[in-house]
Amino acid sequence: TANLYRPDKPGKFPGILLPLGHWEYGKPAVQTIAANFALKGFVVLTYDPWGQGERKQIYDARYGNSLANQGTEQHLLAGGLSALLGQSFARYRIWDAKRALDYLVSRPEVITDRIGCTGCSGGGTITTYISALDSRIKVAAPACYINTFRLLFSGPLGDSEQSIPNFLASGLDIADYIELFAPKPWLISSTREDFFPLAGARMAFEEAQRWYGLLGADDKIKWAVGPGGHGTPLEIREAIYEWMIRWLKDGNGSAREEPFALLPEHALWAAPKGQVANIAGSREVFDIIRDEYRSSFRHGSRAELTALLNKLIDPPRQAPPIRMEGDRVAFETEPGLELTARLLEPARSDASEGVLLVDTKAEVPQHARDLVNAGNTVLVVTPRGCTSNGSNSGRTYSGDWHPNVQAWLVGRNLPAMRAHDILNAYQILKSRPHVDPAKIRVEASAIAGTWALLAAAVEPGIASVRLQQTPYSFAQAFENPLTRDLHSAIIPGFASHWDLADLVDADRLLWTDPVDWLGHVVPLKGRYAYTPAVQ
Repeated sequence: TANLYRPDKPGKFPGILLPLGHWEYGKPAVQTIAANFALKGFVVLTYDPWGQGERKQIYDARYGNSLANQGTEQHLLAGGLSALLGQSFARYRIWDAKRALDYLVSRPEVITDRIGCTGCSGGGTITTYISALDSRIKVAAPACYINTFRLLFSGPLGDSEQSIPNFLASGLDIADYIELFAPKPWLISSTREDFFPLAGARMAFEEAQRWYGLLGADDKIKWAVGPGGHGTPLEIREAIYEWMIRWLKDGNGSAREEPFALLPEHALWAAPKGQVANIAGSREVFDIIRDEYRSSFRHGSRAELTALLNKLIDPPRQAPPIRMEGDRVAFETEPGLELTARLLEPARSDASEGVLLVDTKAEVPQHARDLVNAGNTVLVVTPRGCTSNGSNSGRTYSGDWHPNVQAWLVGRNLPAMRAHDILNAYQILKSRPHVDPAKIRVEASAIAGTWALLAAAVEPGIASVRLQQTPYSFAQAFENPLTRDLHSAIIPGFASHWDLADLVDADRLLWTDPVDWLGHVVPLKGRYAYTPAVQ
């Protein structure tokens, strides 16, 4: 769904592709800049991204909105499923931009070798991608995006299309996109109070400036800084007009912004009642991802699975040094990262079974005390990065996406790291003098059960695994894309070859009350057990 702005006169004109940022209502947010470009002699195409404006995903007509709430949540849900296939949601955003560009250059009034691209925030992201990857873009001007992960990484990251797995592990940073575009004209625009730090924009600009200098194109890289927070104030909009006029119209025209009467949102609708979902036969991005999953799945071997998990988890083969204070056991799970577990031992000193209880709340549950009273030695461990409610995002569905995405960026995997923590705790429990090492089981519930499965998959010494209300299948997530906490179980590419049931053989596993990715218990046949209903 797009709007085309064009000059009210005959002739041929340069074109501007205007990707949108993360504004819920989509196209209306850019009327001023789009209309002004048309008034200045440009043909402008702006279009709704997935999950915004007229392209809401998981849309419910009765509710009049997406069941997944805001657009960024929809991006994260699609991003999680994409990652399970070893892909990035960025591919769908880039494809949108390429198809929008195809349409723009097909217009008879457009000069096809004079195309610019500009957008703010998430629109700046797509401007950066499409400009670097499509040679038809001749001038680029992303706003409130260009920065460096050297500063962004420790703060709030962008959603799925902005945080590509292995990007930093590959030695890349945002300025590298500019260098792909060089020596064509590139304008970086920033604002002083943006959450994208000004210092990071300066670092990216200075790196790109050196590259342009090597190519003898110093005049084709520029940095504009305006007042205020995240967005495009008048000063930035006029800097963008000036840049496009300079390079696409040979400097002919005024960059001064002209007044424009904004239209109501419904006047800009392209789809019936303002939603593509109302068009018969329309498909969501989740339908496309599901089809990709079904067509590309090839079951991997046990040997391949073991090799992958051993590489990711790096299972410890002996107990780390510990420091005890009362029932608290402190240990370094990897250099510089210390965890504290709770060791609960029965009163009698004869050999006991060991239970490793994986918990996400950093407290001793009553179940642990019940196990001790039954004669077991119990170690309660909370793997790295868990918070009191299992999530630090405040989002309804995408849960603990942020630290998982941080790990992907640097080529690591948080579920695998948490499995490593569990195995360090297992080795500690195994080393206790009164614990029978052949009789240690791991217990976990909810999303933590997936980490327990990973740990047991690479440690045959774990006698058994007991799960309670743990999601049972990645395949189910592709069938119903409304999920909770999926990011906390994702190994990128895993679902192209395996599912959760492939991790541990049924004879080592008691899986009680399996759930879907919304936490609903699902009646299944075979290896699963169920708790009797409460009267």
